[in-house]
Amino acid sequence: MSDPILVVRGGRRLEGEVTLQGAKNAALPLMAASLLFTSPVVLEGVPRVEDIRTMEQLLRDLGAEVTWKNAHTVHIHAAHLRDNRAPYEIIRRMRASIYVLAPLLARLGEAWVSYPGGCAIGPRPIDFHLQGLEALGARIQVSHGEIHAEVQAFQGGTFTFPRKSVGATIQLLFAAAMARGAVRLSNVAREPEVRQVVDFFRSAGVRITDLGPDTLLVEAPEEGLSPPGPVQIIPDRIEAGTLLTAAAITGGQVTVHRARADHLPSVLDTFREMGCTVKEFEDRIELQAPSPENLRPFRIFTEPFPGFPTDLQPQFLALATQIPGRSVIREGIYPHRFHHAEELRRLGARVEVEDGTATVEGGTPLTGAPVEGRDLRGTAALVLAGLAADGETHVSGMEHLLRGYEAFPEKLRQLGAELEWV
Repeated sequence: MSDPILVVRGGRRLEGEVTLQGAKNAALPLMAASLLFTSPVVLEGVPRVEDIRTMEQLLRDLGAEVTWKNAHTVHIHAAHLRDNRAPYEIIRRMRASIYVLAPLLARLGEAWVSYPGGCAIGPRPIDFHLQGLEALGARIQVSHGEIHAEVQAFQGGTFTFPRKSVGATIQLLFAAAMARGAVRLSNVAREPEVRQVVDFFRSAGVRITDLGPDTLLVEAPEEGLSPPGPVQIIPDRIEAGTLLTAAAITGGQVTVHRARADHLPSVLDTFREMGCTVKEFEDRIELQAPSPENLRPFRIFTEPFPGFPTDLQPQFLALATQIPGRSVIREGIYPHRFHHAEELRRLGARVEVEDGTATVEGGTPLTGAPVEGRDLRGTAALVLAGLAADGETHVSGMEHLLRGYEAFPEKLRQLGAELEWV
């Protein structure tokens, strides 16, 4: 069976209301964290996307019981783990699979985990994960693409991340929540998904103190973790940004329910700077955009939260193609994350990429053509470009988009887009 292709017919203004899914980048680490508990963990608002299915399969392979109580509520019971090996066949499909490393060590004392895969957006080493675990007492060897780690028990200590890393911060929080003694983590990532992990462990009895904006002191409870109550996954800020960008690229007006403005400060500021009207409410964000030819070009630099998120860079690059003048996008997280630029040029975009910076001469018409997505967010950007293009854009590589967006074409149709699967 061939991979699905999405046909996008451009020229329709998006208008209406849509509701966000839960954040898969918050749900995945909490699913892995459930391995630390012998009592069931209940997660609500979990999106049904391919990455979640991959993590579900991995947890089951390790011995956890995974039961869906409804479409978006999952119970995970890891009382009896039967395996401590995360094989390449699963790890290669999703980078977040590396999150099981610290929980397996804490529960079983030994783990074999293959090096992770995921989207093709450039090198993403896991050095900080391994260095941090070693600082807390783990012994780690890497050979033939596999990590072999052992620990009698994680110990208190200190670790400073050489640079901010969401994944490594979460991995060290897992270890610290089970450590004998206090753990001080400095230069931690501050993304909302990290804060949800912090809140999760606080509800499980872990004492976590903010020693300033970038330092955490973690003290595990002597009596062990307590099973937290049902945990509501935070809304997906990247899906929110993608849908708002879809409105902007079509000169539309969209209300995104469940969106949290405090999770998108730099993104909303950029929308306003280019000329969109943005209204923030406690439970939704409203965006009204003039025709793209009346928007102003912009300059953005992707950086850790609260800076502009790298996961919205491709979508904004697509938007820049429709705004007259020169927009500049500098990628400060993954300098090689510009595969989508080449495909946008197939549609008629004028984009040049050099040394991690994309320069876009915008305002040129796009015309439909076959394009191929090579990563999750880049594929979303091609769909957005298709909304603005004349004629039909055939987007292949949609299996990448399905890793992170639930019912995305259906949500766009709900807003008035014309697209179909072939």
